[in-house]
Amino acid sequence: MSSLKNIRIGGVPEHFNLPWHLGMEHDHFKKHGVRLEWQTFKGGTGQMTKALRNDEVDVCILLTEGIVADIANGNPSKIIGPYINTPLIWGIHTGVNNSLERYGEIYDKRYAISRIGSGSHLMPMVDAFSKAKPLNEDQFVIIKNLDGALDSLAKNESDVFYWEKFTTKPYVDEGKLRRVGEYITPWPCFQIAASDKIIKEHPDALRAVLKSIYFITDQFMNSLDAVEQVASRYELELKDAEQWFFCTEWSTSSKVSKKMIQNVIFTLKEAGIIHHKPSFEDLVVDVMETSE
Repeated sequence: MSSLKNIRIGGVPEHFNLPWHLGMEHDHFKKHGVRLEWQTFKGGTGQMTKALRNDEVDVCILLTEGIVADIANGNPSKIIGPYINTPLIWGIHTGVNNSLERYGEIYDKRYAISRIGSGSHLMPMVDAFSKAKPLNEDQFVIIKNLDGALDSLAKNESDVFYWEKFTTKPYVDEGKLRRVGEYITPWPCFQIAASDKIIKEHPDALRAVLKSIYFITDQFMNSLDAVEQVASRYELELKDAEQWFFCTEWSTSSKVSKKMIQNVIFTLKEAGIIHHKPSFEDLVVDVMETSE
């Protein structure tokens, strides 16, 4: 019996990643010669880019803007395929006792962010740039994760918090957060990235991972009980899981849009998040092109 190649993979503990867990539970990756060792990153994209830099993981599922920015800033990794084709709907939140009332009032407030380089940091900057209201670095309060944000907002140590709308909705429903607005990412929200090291040493294993996950996402999108599975596993109301599922499209191909990447680069550069424009080839590699 041939040995399995271990791939260390990381992602956030959110409903987007259910196809990965279903694939592991049903040994789909093992059938294609790969054993996935899943690591959950509650700190989001900023925590995962650091893990890629430190060779603590081989592959991560990260926010598009976060991985583009970090590769541009020296992360020895590449995007190897898209994961979610649709934008992320960010909920914009404040504490229940905060005097903040309206979305338009947020731009001079204190922002809770999981860490520098995470989506909760970058997306407010992109949002503010689109409104011609640039933010200052001293407006950001690092809170590590969602639990940290709940605590910070409750104590009025921060005022504004961007996080995926459906993940935070149970806290809004419980009265632990107030949502004052929404912001839709101007590009597809999640990409699959791998370290340059694993790309060089085990491209065959990465091809197996991509072939497997794209088969699984295709099956998942056509599953009759997908909504019920999401609601049950992630403790969402059925109607919320349904709304989220039918505004989300998973990728079924490793083709990365060059124009999409150019859009991200332009916006990050204009918003002052990156200071040079990397090429498409600096950011993306097609590991499938050498597939037999």
